[in-house]
Amino acid sequence: MKKKTISLLGNPNVGKTSLFNRITKLNQKVGNYPGITVEKREGKITANGNEYHIIDLPGTYTLFPNSLDEEVVLRTFINKENSDYPDLVVVVSEPNTLNRGIVIYQQVRESGLPAIFVVNMEDELEDKGIKIDYPKLEKYLQTKVLTTDARNGKGIDTLIENFELQVPPYFGALELPSEFSPALEEAKKIFPLETEYKTWLHLAQEEAVGLSDDSIAQLKAIRTKYNITTQQLQKEEAILRHKNINKEFENFVQKSENKKLSNTEKIDNILLHPVFGYIIFFGILFFIFQAVYAWSGPLMDGVDNTFSSLGEYVATILPEGPLNSLIVNGIIAGIGGIIIFLPQIIILFLFISLMEETGYMSRVVFLMDRWLKPFGLNGKSVIPLMSGAACAIPAVMSARNIENPKERLLTMLVTPFMTCAARLPIYIVIIGLVIPDEKFLGFNLQGITLFGMYILGVIGALFSALILNKIIKSVRKSFLIFELPIYKAPDWKNVLNTVWEKSSGFLIDAGKIILAISIILWVLGNFGPNDKFSNPEKYIALENPHYTEEQIEDDIIAFKTEYSYLGYLGRGIEPAIKPLGYDWKIGIGLLASFVAREVFVGTVAVVYSLGDEIDIEDEGQKQTLLDRMRSEINRNTGMQTYNFATGVSLLLFYAFAMQCMATIGVVRKETGSWSWTLIQTGFMTGLAYFTALIAYQLLK
Repeated sequence: MKKKTISLLGNPNVGKTSLFNRITKLNQKVGNYPGITVEKREGKITANGNEYHIIDLPGTYTLFPNSLDEEVVLRTFINKENSDYPDLVVVVSEPNTLNRGIVIYQQVRESGLPAIFVVNMEDELEDKGIKIDYPKLEKYLQTKVLTTDARNGKGIDTLIENFELQVPPYFGALELPSEFSPALEEAKKIFPLETEYKTWLHLAQEEAVGLSDDSIAQLKAIRTKYNITTQQLQKEEAILRHKNINKEFENFVQKSENKKLSNTEKIDNILLHPVFGYIIFFGILFFIFQAVYAWSGPLMDGVDNTFSSLGEYVATILPEGPLNSLIVNGIIAGIGGIIIFLPQIIILFLFISLMEETGYMSRVVFLMDRWLKPFGLNGKSVIPLMSGAACAIPAVMSARNIENPKERLLTMLVTPFMTCAARLPIYIVIIGLVIPDEKFLGFNLQGITLFGMYILGVIGALFSALILNKIIKSVRKSFLIFELPIYKAPDWKNVLNTVWEKSSGFLIDAGKIILAISIILWVLGNFGPNDKFSNPEKYIALENPHYTEEQIEDDIIAFKTEYSYLGYLGRGIEPAIKPLGYDWKIGIGLLASFVAREVFVGTVAVVYSLGDEIDIEDEGQKQTLLDRMRSEINRNTGMQTYNFATGVSLLLFYAFAMQCMATIGVVRKETGSWSWTLIQTGFMTGLAYFTALIAYQLLK
């Protein structure tokens, strides 16, 4: 059985990925290209007595790369030693942008690769008033032209049968500009490649893909010698290609004059309106935010209850001891802490995929790009940023839809500044402690403060993006040049496949990191270095001779927490957090909340001997916690621990700090880099520390 590699190539929004899903029947895997964060989709099928390795290449308009995604395409085609070098390229186009599909098809053929041409979305021909003379188009392209409709599977079997088609490997449609012939001839002596056009591709790039530094320098010397630039070469090629295609285009494509507005144009008159467009978009965004926040609630509670019940059951069947605690409180609780985020991830990516599939996501980019561009972000960045108000984990993952590598990285780095739901319990408790329950201009002062924390998150994200935009250098410039696709019904297979990929990717890749950190924190909190941890009853009785047995029992958890490794770490960091107005007890809360920010509330409840099951929605329990925290005295200052200065300091610290291991795990997975993950964690924690420090020192 022969093995052949088939590459799917095409412009964005031509239905290429839907076609890939139909061909592979979802028998596929998704990973990254080696060394970069560009997504790689590949699948395998057996047909025609052969095994085919199908690769869905990133969408591109030309073989000249303007992003890492497009660079992947050129790397695949330029080097025969590349493991993904294709035996056949399937160039996918669609009726409305046929001329642009022909451009990239010609570049592929002139690079020496065999290719066939597919007109997808054939069902839209009549609606658009387009008629294609396929025999004439085949003659012009000198290859087989097939028609498909990926949404209903029409033409897929015929396409697979034609994977065995014998296509001549070379096709010359373009006579390269004569004024550049001397430079090209000189370059050909240095790079005697299979086709002249391959050498031209190298000459027309500033940083030629796949070449050594020495070769790149030689090409630069040629361009300098003949006083030409890569922009000139690429522009001249583009002008010539389009001129040649337009000359022949009417021979095989006829468009009827349609005076009526299309459905897409009618919808865009509303959705892209300078006023109503934004109102509708933020309305949709508000709905998505509410869905992620509200719909996931019962599901997350269900996950929480399931793992709590499982933990309780396992605890009863295993003998008491460290192994019992490790499995119940370390592993089961850790896995539960990963799976609990799945409902939010599934709901968010369901909506994002629907927006992509229907064509609305392109309108979002168009609407928001001008507002976010000054901060180094992209129009698509608005989805991760606003979704971060529910949870940073699915929000960071949704940044993968941003094509430009720098803008994608920037979005992932600043999204955790947005005020997520996990910060809410901390804000409610601290605001309840230090902000009076009074009216200001008719509005509740505590409510105004809570709203201010959300605004602070937005300011923090945009301000950080502004700074990082100056620091992070981009190898590619980003320009918003694209055609808005028509609106269409979503392909539900694509939607469900996207949701599955994101969910399973989070569970497997980020989950490993989160589970490892969970177990480390469990070890730190459940073991201590001396007898005070092992035999707490003795020391509690010695320090408090008037305590009854019940009081000693109530104090054991808090005492063991104080003398665990986590407790010693809390005391160890006290000199560093003392200038912020914190004592070692708050230090334990800061360390423990690394598991998840909201753990801070339960941790301080344990430290103050209130147990760890504090529900701040229960007014009685909430008041008990607030009363205990109000009465707490800071041993360093002799004053009330939770005073106004300390409270504001804590609010600012949690507004900016990266206190969430799940987010760290996801950022590591999505960036593919521990360096950027640690830089982000250090930057956010440093900003949180100095902001909290300044606030406390000014207010104390």
